[in-house]
Amino acid sequence: MRDKTRTNSAAAGDRLIRAGAVVFFAGAVATLVTVAPLLLGTKPFPTYMFGLSMLMGVGFLVAAAGVLQSAAAGRRQARGGSQPS
Repeated sequence: MRDKTRTNSAAAGDRLIRAGAVVFFAGAVATLVTVAPLLLGTKPFPTYMFGLSMLMGVGFLVAAAGVLQSAAAGRRQARGGSQPS
């Protein structure tokens, strides 16, 4: 029997997980860039640059929301409720 799921179809929460990963890694890069001058002994970046480091937490929360949405959709499907979109 062939699976009805298409290979290019996205399950519930997949977009949030991907977006969260991108935002998290952007925050990780911002953290490395911001901390590097402190470790190298050069002039530190302005304070607002440290705010970009908060993107790591934001990305984690967005990805976690995607995981929770995916889990909720899986539970609904297992109960025989609505079809996944």
